[in-house]
Amino acid sequence: MIWVIGNVDGKQYKEPFSKGIMSRSLNVADIGTERAHDIASDIESELIEKNITEISSLDLANVVLGHLDRIDPKIAKKYKNWRSLRTSKKPLIILIGGASGVGTSSMAFELANRLRLKNLISTDMIREVMRKIVSKELSPVIHKSSFDAYQSIRTPSIRIDSVIEGFISHVDVVNVGIEAIIERSVKEGISTIIEGVHIVPGFIRQDLIDNNNIIIFTLTVDDEEAHKQRFYSRCRQPWVKRSLERYMENFTTIRKTQQFLVEQAKIHDAHVINNVDINETIDVMVNDILEKFGGIEDVKQESESDNDN
Repeated sequence: MIWVIGNVDGKQYKEPFSKGIMSRSLNVADIGTERAHDIASDIESELIEKNITEISSLDLANVVLGHLDRIDPKIAKKYKNWRSLRTSKKPLIILIGGASGVGTSSMAFELANRLRLKNLISTDMIREVMRKIVSKELSPVIHKSSFDAYQSIRTPSIRIDSVIEGFISHVDVVNVGIEAIIERSVKEGISTIIEGVHIVPGFIRQDLIDNNNIIIFTLTVDDEEAHKQRFYSRCRQPWVKRSLERYMENFTTIRKTQQFLVEQAKIHDAHVINNVDINETIDVMVNDILEKFGGIEDVKQESESDNDN
């Protein structure tokens, strides 16, 4: 048995070396499940051959880095960046926005699995909570969908498109809940993914974004026909209670909200990804995250509080 020694808040702990946990950690470097498991097995064999029965999490990380560096320096760099990100004192907060039907929920779920993050929140759920708090009479737009909220505007503005005005009003209300979750995540040090149509670059307070490990992605489906097919795929599932007809009737306004989201993303330098292939989108997102936040600290200076053996 090989024991990995870690340290949390000055208190030492031990846990058994796990090839499964290590292989999942290695997989963030996009090397494939089978190869990650083989590497984890090789590292275990290396430790056994050296008669190592106890090793600190920091020393183990350096062993892994050395092993990966001999295989492929690019993979080693990705893993190093991930380790650095995991041991950062600030939580990682990932915001994934996009118009209805572009796949923000699916991508958030896949990304959470890849990065081993447990906290995943949908802005639709935030909206439902706010509907219970804010009456329809007080805020009629929140009781509509993002793409037809314009129908509830009492006095439409003549300066901007009514669809976009309704969308902005809808987002403004939900954004209160989004910022509250971000603030709570920062305060508690909890890494979180928040996804949904209400994630709009430029709407979230700049001080929250500037002072924390926050990255915003805007997903799109550039091809209109492909976008329509997403709704057909979604609504054919027996557990989905949403109406395909309603989406098709509002497809033009949905495309209009997508255009607005892309414009906002470009203005505020958010990452825009044409979500055509799931694996490609996840790879781009992971690479962007590691590139932006991964090089915070050198592995040799990492805290031993990381239990990612």
